[in-house]
Amino acid sequence: MKTDLEANTQLQAVDVQSIEGTFRDNVSQRDVPSNSHLNKWAKRLYSWGIEARGSQPVPEEERVDMQFSKLCWVFFSSNFNILGFSVGTLGPVAFQLSVRDSYWGAMVPCLLNFVMLIGFGTLTSVLGGQTLASVSDDRFSWTVGIVIFVLISLIFSFCGYTYMHWFERFAWVPVLIAFLVAFGVGGKHLGSPPPPVPPTASSILGFAGVQAGFVMTWSGSATDFGSYLHAKAPSWKIFFYAFAGIGISTASPAYDQTLIQSAGVVFVVAAQSVPEWSEGYAGGNIGGLLNAVLAPAGNFGKFLTVLLSLSVSGSLISIIYSASLGIQILIPALSRVPRYFLSVAAMGIMLPLAIAGAHRFYDTITNFIGLIGYWASAFSAIVIIEHVYFRSNNPDNYDLDDWNVLSRLPPGIAAMSAGVLTFGLVVPCMGQALFTGPIAKVTGDIGFEVALILSALLYFPFRWLELRMFGR
Repeated sequence: MKTDLEANTQLQAVDVQSIEGTFRDNVSQRDVPSNSHLNKWAKRLYSWGIEARGSQPVPEEERVDMQFSKLCWVFFSSNFNILGFSVGTLGPVAFQLSVRDSYWGAMVPCLLNFVMLIGFGTLTSVLGGQTLASVSDDRFSWTVGIVIFVLISLIFSFCGYTYMHWFERFAWVPVLIAFLVAFGVGGKHLGSPPPPVPPTASSILGFAGVQAGFVMTWSGSATDFGSYLHAKAPSWKIFFYAFAGIGISTASPAYDQTLIQSAGVVFVVAAQSVPEWSEGYAGGNIGGLLNAVLAPAGNFGKFLTVLLSLSVSGSLISIIYSASLGIQILIPALSRVPRYFLSVAAMGIMLPLAIAGAHRFYDTITNFIGLIGYWASAFSAIVIIEHVYFRSNNPDNYDLDDWNVLSRLPPGIAAMSAGVLTFGLVVPCMGQALFTGPIAKVTGDIGFEVALILSALLYFPFRWLELRMFGR
């Protein structure tokens, strides 16, 4: 007799559209406004496959999606774009390196995660807007470019799970083509970089911390992108696809960078000796640099630059999608509001921040990614230990019916205490433009490593005491 999973495996053609059909046929009062005109409008959105469900757990009978590879593409496309290129440029520019909802106590982590999403969304909006404006030969400003880019990204995040995954499946292809062309037309300038400045431990550790922060910050929102996958899916498949998407797009043996980040390093270094590239890059304009690199390809180069600007939508779409869910966790009363409205709200927060911070890109990205990376490191360590040790690495040890029942959830004291106390040692180990601690002055920035190790060591005894005192 076939198991449920084996039977469902034959349903590879089943997509989330079938899930949305369940919503259309069983529209609840929670998701549809009581006003008759709004009710009619909401049902029409359902008929188009637009997702309204927010932070509520998806019932097991509605989790029928067997396309596990979606996890790979959503992470791959979210990282394989010019945001990763810009992180690569931080090595030479900022660090002077050469070419080589399970706790109620989770309210604070959720707030930090929401801030992280808004921050990355803002940075992504700046990059997309810069690049679009550069293609226009400055006929319109960065502000106009940012607005156009954000509105395009909002369309897919507004529509939800199905549309987001469809976009992410293909968004990386034009990026790869564009960078291959960039290496082809600009490769002659990459062979003779200026003499490297001897690296210091501080600069190496600082850049490594920024890169780690860039990757680890997915830990707070990773589960948002697979909530409709089959409940009995093999854990190894989920791990494989998610790890492949993040790993291939953010790590490689050479310099711990991908093609994208490596491209950021070599092109920004070469810009020092190529006047046209240096002019395009003036003021830290990543889009201007890319436009200058692709200029020898003529109108085709401009077309590729437009595609590169739109490629960052892969990041912004997933960011806005997660932020819309985070709003409901932070303000539970908004759980009655359809998720797509909250996507608009998240966009409304990111857009003015992007416009205001567009001309301070490098200071912003360096300080933000570095600081948020410390939190992501501690958060990841605590979540891993809770799942692997205290939950015996078994998803069945989580009761989804308890997700919003305060009396049956862990109080979160252990996690909060471990996280907060960890920063007593992290702060002296921080090496940022805003602040350099006394330990970091000697060792370089080791805040990320300290946060990862110390939070894990503290969480074991704190969680054991919490279980003894509260039994949950």
